[in-house]
Amino acid sequence: MSLMTLGLFVFELSSTPFERLDRQTEQRWASKDRAGGPPAQQYVGPGADTLSVDGVLMPQLTGGRPALDKLREMAAEGKAWILVSGDGRNRGKWIITSVSERTSHHVSNGLPRRIEFSLSLKRYWDDDPAAMGTLRKSLP
Repeated sequence: MSLMTLGLFVFELSSTPFERLDRQTEQRWASKDRAGGPPAQQYVGPGADTLSVDGVLMPQLTGGRPALDKLREMAAEGKAWILVSGDGRNRGKWIITSVSERTSHHVSNGLPRRIEFSLSLKRYWDDDPAAMGTLRKSLP
């Protein structure tokens, strides 16, 4: 069962589980100074919509660096990807703005036994089909 998919990259408990998902949705308000009074505020529309996905990989039990390398490849494509939540709801198009990792509990050859990761996504609102990632490039 998948937790969510980004393109065809699947986040699931057995491969790339995440522990936390944080979303921030901004709204834009313009401010106009007025003589003798406080500024006037006017709603001008939605702002940035960001998502942070944090998790821990245990390469002996779950996915490891190859999963994060695939996310980095997808980010380097400079394309938007369809995000689908585990319950099957289409969450729209998102771009990968950063992938970070922290390794620990290394064994004698330097390989980590624990990899903490964070993935930052930003909602992509444009309808340009050329900006969409090719699904086969998101296959693990």
